[in-house]
Amino acid sequence: MSERFCEVALPVPLRRLFSYRVPAGFQHTVEVGSRVVVPFRNRVLVGVALEVSDEPRKAEGLKSVLDVPDVLPALTESVVRLGRWVAEYYLAPPGEVFRAVLPPVVEIRRERRFRLTAAGRERRRALGEAKIPPSNAEAAEAALLDAIADAGGEISGARIERLATKTRSEAALERLLAESLVEMHETAARRRVRGQRIAAWRKETPAENESEGRLRDILLAAGALPLAEAARRSGVARAAMDRLVRAGKIELWDEAPGIEREGIDPDEFAPVNELTGGQQRALEEIGEGIGSGEFRPGLLFGATGSGKTEVYLRATEAALARGRGAILLVPEIALTYAMGRQARARFGDRVAVLHSALGDAERSREWWRIRRGEATVVVATRLGVFAPVSPLGLVVVDEEQEASYKQEETPRYNGRDTAIMRAKLENAAVLLGSATPSLESFHHARQGKYRLLELGGRVANRPLAKVDVVDLRAEFEEQKRALPLSHALLDGLRECLDRGTQALVLINRRGYSWFVLCRACGATIECAHCSIALTYHKQRDRLVCHYCGYAIPVPRECPKCRSEYLYYFGEGSERIEEFLRGQFPRARVARLDRDTATSRHAFRKVLGAFARGDLDILVGTQMVAKGHDFQRVTLVGVVGADRALAVPDFRAAERAFQLLTQVAGRAGRGALDGRVLVESYHPDHYAIQHAARQDYPSFFEQEVRFRRLMHYPPFSALANVVVRDRSVERVVTWTRALAGYFQQCQAEGLRVLGPAPAPLARLKREHRYQFLLKSPRRSALVRALAGSVAFCAQKEIPDSSVLVDVDPVSLM
Repeated sequence: MSERFCEVALPVPLRRLFSYRVPAGFQHTVEVGSRVVVPFRNRVLVGVALEVSDEPRKAEGLKSVLDVPDVLPALTESVVRLGRWVAEYYLAPPGEVFRAVLPPVVEIRRERRFRLTAAGRERRRALGEAKIPPSNAEAAEAALLDAIADAGGEISGARIERLATKTRSEAALERLLAESLVEMHETAARRRVRGQRIAAWRKETPAENESEGRLRDILLAAGALPLAEAARRSGVARAAMDRLVRAGKIELWDEAPGIEREGIDPDEFAPVNELTGGQQRALEEIGEGIGSGEFRPGLLFGATGSGKTEVYLRATEAALARGRGAILLVPEIALTYAMGRQARARFGDRVAVLHSALGDAERSREWWRIRRGEATVVVATRLGVFAPVSPLGLVVVDEEQEASYKQEETPRYNGRDTAIMRAKLENAAVLLGSATPSLESFHHARQGKYRLLELGGRVANRPLAKVDVVDLRAEFEEQKRALPLSHALLDGLRECLDRGTQALVLINRRGYSWFVLCRACGATIECAHCSIALTYHKQRDRLVCHYCGYAIPVPRECPKCRSEYLYYFGEGSERIEEFLRGQFPRARVARLDRDTATSRHAFRKVLGAFARGDLDILVGTQMVAKGHDFQRVTLVGVVGADRALAVPDFRAAERAFQLLTQVAGRAGRGALDGRVLVESYHPDHYAIQHAARQDYPSFFEQEVRFRRLMHYPPFSALANVVVRDRSVERVVTWTRALAGYFQQCQAEGLRVLGPAPAPLARLKREHRYQFLLKSPRRSALVRALAGSVAFCAQKEIPDSSVLVDVDPVSLM
């Protein structure tokens, strides 16, 4: 049998593939898309084979593949092609891309081990034979060398590190490694898949007492249950369960742990109405695209409450009827809860859910259900765009305008644009849906690149909620003081509670207060690692940085001038929740933001309670603003609606309009009419005025003129290049070098803004400068960016210090 070789993408920040020899035992197992375990320097890594051939790129010194954990390649060929496109388009190292693409590695257990070198054995002998007492440092080194020698010359990393910590000799261990007296390497082994014990009662055996009878009834009713669950439900102790097993009354066996599913309450879903004319026409167009097997992108545009979700689900039915699968992407983890439950109510166990809040084992199980074809409908956040659905018939991107589809770390891909490319590679239909599309998508629809599928107004001819703008300037002039909520909003909430309906209050800022200001010297208390003020969180009694997580106790005096006159400025969601509890003590008030929704269970608990009517008022950040269908909500209040307009970003007005329109769409979705109160200090701003009328076409026409004038997307291709490092001197040196390179590119029609300090000039201890690149021709931008990568390699500027963000959604 001839030798085989493979080119492997490894999860390291290097822009290349690595060649490995395929041992004879794996030659029929390693295919394009297979996960492989390989040695890399002194480590063991899991990568993906992207090429398999009889000729290696590099002939000498090749290492061999250590293991192939899967019989079936983890990635389909189309997903491999998609990953390679992401690496090329977004200028990302291929290994970093495929780390995001692959399922979590739960089958392989890696262990660090330390072994003595020849020099280490010589040092140990010399220390043992020394005539003078050793120094403290030498004694620490000798103890570590002895421990490794006593273990046979090699010891596990956990054991030697425990010893170093116990004897406070961590520095000695670092010296031994630095002087090559000890070397560290990794080993890999298959992890035993942990199962769960399943219990079933043998029908022919009777129960002898009350507790046994209770256990018998529970197990016979369920058929079988995990042993721990059976013990919990019946109240029978594990020791008693073991006796019943020995007595032959209970039968036990092992199974892989199942995926947690919750019951489906039909009352949580909007009623299914007859299809409107717009829905019917959209489904016919989508069905034609799925049936033809051709790439056909469409933009589903309709008011909030116009029935887009029903179109998604029926289009999924059409794909399944033709033997093809579907991927439904949503922008937030919170939205996978409702969409996943609706999909499961329609399609049962054929639905898989993927998002980053799932544990590694659960994500891996869902991934392999998809790969084996057991699940053909995927509901997911942006990472689901890589789900190995095959054959793929439909990709849906709900709320396609959302910035959360863009990953803000390497690889910096946009889930929406990647979904379009996925559909193109697989000749599938792709459907972008929104009541407030991005300007780029709506422009493409106007230009004929996408089919524009318009739904019109709400289903069942329900009216849009009435929107009133509360002028906070006039409120302050009248009241001579500023309250957390306006009187108009408080009156609206009071009326809502009297009627027994529900209300949403949106404030797009976490915490209790925005920042702490010293009234004596004017200083704000800033993060030690970022150029941003710390946010006050009252429940934690901490000032917290929302970028790096740095936190300190609340000071009693100003750190600069020692004044005790500290002022807590601004209101966050925590403050609004407290204020509402004080104003309406009998109301059931809850808050949903990243501080309260620390797990998917917390999301489900709050959203489920609100959907069932167990809460009266829900305060939240933007995660409550979109995608949810709460039938009992008649009032939505928006606090600080114009704060988004102050962000130094060309998309600020677009984001403000989208957020206000989306949250306004949460009111009046059921049988009762809805009302929206928008608080603003700039009520005349065009974004707020158009949002109050929920008039997207008029906003688009006004905003697109600004974009055309300033050469912003959709009229130019855009890239943001950030140079970062902990040393400001290195950042300045590298920035000057890159400025010289980009200066030469301007002859090709490229416009370069900068360099300039980034809006967040220091982030996570790193100083940051940025360039903004614009070009009417994407080809010129691509050449300039590709050249900048080569230029940085030539000048030995580290890849990790230059962030290239193609098609950025934020310039912060």
